[in-house]
Amino acid sequence: MATPRSKAGTKGVPRRDRERQILAAATHEFGTHGYAAASLAAIAARVGVTKTLLHQYFGTKEDLYVACLAPVGDRLLEAIRTGMGDQGTGPGTPLRVLRGIFDALEGQREAWFVLYDTTLPPGGEAARRAAAYWSAIDALAAGGTADLLRATGSADPLDADALKYVWRDLVATLVRWWVKHPEESPEAMAARCARLFAAAAALTPASQGGRRPVRDAG
Repeated sequence: MATPRSKAGTKGVPRRDRERQILAAATHEFGTHGYAAASLAAIAARVGVTKTLLHQYFGTKEDLYVACLAPVGDRLLEAIRTGMGDQGTGPGTPLRVLRGIFDALEGQREAWFVLYDTTLPPGGEAARRAAAYWSAIDALAAGGTADLLRATGSADPLDADALKYVWRDLVATLVRWWVKHPEESPEAMAARCARLFAAAAALTPASQGGRRPVRDAG
């Protein structure tokens, strides 16, 4: 008969608290080194437990990664949906979405790299779950950028597809820059993005083939 899992945790630490400690340490390890190079021994040492305990709590390395991925992916999806709102995409939407992303990552910025980890083993549960989050985020980006273009009079589907890729890469670049500048709060980073968008808009010709320029879309 299976032995019931203890609720007492280890060394007097309640199990729920120990699980949170492990997930925080694992998120840091996966986000800093990538899945392939991440070390369970390093995670265990950071928490002050054994590798055996990690396996008892979360199973395999891949299981532990998925346990870290789910809250990160859920937080970012919720932040993006909230930033986009229910009234359709408008000129202020990109900055709201970026601010939501920064807020969702604050305190654990390396979690971005847990979601967008290129070292995941192909065909496994980790890769499948990560790809599902990528697809959901890409679908939101596609809808938002298409709405922005329609507001400027552009109905070209290739314009929308190109802008989706531009936006996705821009967000990733801004987050990577932000991770390297821990002194930048989410509020300060959002203000910086606003200045950058304004500067980019100022360099855009007043008209382009009879259409108004796309503003604030990144």
